[in-house]
Amino acid sequence: MKLTIALSQINTVLGNVQANLEKHLAVIEEASAGGAELLVFPELSLTGYVLQDLAPTVSHRPTRDDPIFRPLLEASRKLDLVVGFVDEDIRNRFFISAAYLSQGEVLHVHHKVYLPTYGLFDEGRFFALGESVQAFDTRFGRVGLLICEDFWHASPPYLLWLDGADLFLFTSASPGRGLTNEAQLESARWVDQITRAYASLFTSFVAHSNRVGYEDGLNFWGGSALYDPNGNQLACGPFHKEDLTFGEIDLNQLHRTRARLPMLRDERTALVQREMNRILADGERTSGR
Repeated sequence: MKLTIALSQINTVLGNVQANLEKHLAVIEEASAGGAELLVFPELSLTGYVLQDLAPTVSHRPTRDDPIFRPLLEASRKLDLVVGFVDEDIRNRFFISAAYLSQGEVLHVHHKVYLPTYGLFDEGRFFALGESVQAFDTRFGRVGLLICEDFWHASPPYLLWLDGADLFLFTSASPGRGLTNEAQLESARWVDQITRAYASLFTSFVAHSNRVGYEDGLNFWGGSALYDPNGNQLACGPFHKEDLTFGEIDLNQLHRTRARLPMLRDERTALVQREMNRILADGERTSGR
């Protein structure tokens, strides 16, 4: 089975959800015309990134009754979508979120579990922590969805892998930082290394969509990319400009790669659980609890 994925690296308007929705709908039409079956937008694609106190004013519930999600759900009858937004729960907590929409339904919503609050980032002051990392079933197989900082930590991708994900979808709003000796962005080099490593370690497909543009002094660099289970890059978007990048994956490659590299077959989950319990118990003892 083959699947055509489109990665949309867009520049969003901070706080203007309606303008960003209109851009989403235009990109969806372009992706659909290009033959995409799955379209992935970046982190907080409907709201912009540096929201701070704007977060409560731009939040939306991913339901058919919501004026923003209604047209997106209708558009998902053409192709599956991943969109970034601010979710608000029934206790009025706000989450950096991504929703997977398919054939008029919300299949999954992921709340970002790791909120960077260091250096350039201040997410922990304005958003609540997500509390779940789960894979989910789609018409293309089992998928895992994470947001930016989530995949700088080894545990969320690992949990998704154990939970059956064969396709990892990563969304981000990654600002450019540092330069390598080859005048490449250090942040871009780091992202490529991590996503390529996860594809190889977990013998799975990885799709990463990163936004572009300037916002509150930050420069988002794009470079969205797609990787196969051998860690090979199948497609890559340009740096520093809006683009719609298409790539095709052959899901039969999972069989070929895992027959050669049976990493999943040989994973010892019971050992991991036992050692995690030991580490947590040791931590409680040394902290005096």
